[in-house]
Amino acid sequence: MNESTIQNLLQQFPIFKDLTNLEMKPILEIANHRMYRQGTHIFMQGDPLTNVYFIQQGKVKIYRTDFHGKEQIVNMLQAGDMFPHQGFFRQDDYPAHAEVAEDAVLIYIPISSFETILTSYPEISIKLLRVLGDIIVDLQTRLEEKILRNTYEQIILLLLRLGKSHGKVIDDHIIQINTQFTNKELANMIGSSRETVSRTLSQLKKDKIVCEKESFLLFDKEALENELF
Repeated sequence: MNESTIQNLLQQFPIFKDLTNLEMKPILEIANHRMYRQGTHIFMQGDPLTNVYFIQQGKVKIYRTDFHGKEQIVNMLQAGDMFPHQGFFRQDDYPAHAEVAEDAVLIYIPISSFETILTSYPEISIKLLRVLGDIIVDLQTRLEEKILRNTYEQIILLLLRLGKSHGKVIDDHIIQINTQFTNKELANMIGSSRETVSRTLSQLKKDKIVCEKESFLLFDKEALENELF
């Protein structure tokens, strides 16, 4: 991958989008890329935090494990996402595991080198803080859902969120989630059980709000939203 290609890819991300060629030059000098196969761990929870990654293609699962080994999925990332978002501001370890869910090509930037660039180009810091602000709002929303919503509503909100981040409109207000998730993975995203998710999806299918086509979930967005009221 040549420098021009890496620049074009990086400038698809909000923190680099409006930088000039001159401003991008020192970033390109420290950027690297690599292909990762499905099932590969990019880093493990507790490893020294050394790089921030940008997904060119593929999917990456971010998850944490507790003392009993129980998995909690934090996020499912795809092309156009960066991680970990707090990486440029931590002198710490990776806060979660990152596993390749679908063969991926990643661009990565060493944090120590990038910190030097941030001091020279404060506008990049401002853009990065804006991205972090969006992440904080999303985390606040998820926390509110956990506290204020019952499990049935949390599953509905999860489907709507996945439809927005991993889906496409295929017919009026019918959304198809283009990433295949197991019921266990869906449960791990909200701290529920596979059985509860399975029962909820079965009920939604019975009510003709959700259906399955070639292992992909489809749902009626308006009908699903009406279930929240």
